[in-house]
Amino acid sequence: MPEWIYFIHPPREDFAATMTEAEEEVWGRHWERIQRLYREGSIILVGPTLGRQNTGLCVFEAPDEAAARRVMEEDPTIAEGFAEGELRPMRVSLLRDRD
Repeated sequence: MPEWIYFIHPPREDFAATMTEAEEEVWGRHWERIQRLYREGSIILVGPTLGRQNTGLCVFEAPDEAAARRVMEEDPTIAEGFAEGELRPMRVSLLRDRD
């Protein structure tokens, strides 16, 4: 199945350290959803970058771009306007314990 990556661009630098209560709530729902998708088997890798720019990334499988875009756009952080999403096709070339 094709692989995709989406980036979650938060609204400001040092986002993880400066979240409001509303942002913490939506990021909590984001995390619950990510964990569900992981258990269902579509997510390959997920996590934030550290430092002043806390960009999140999610590498996942979806059959086509429309389905991949739905996965990204249904993320609560993006759907509710707390972050911007960026989708790109990707190929996982090497993966420890797989290759």
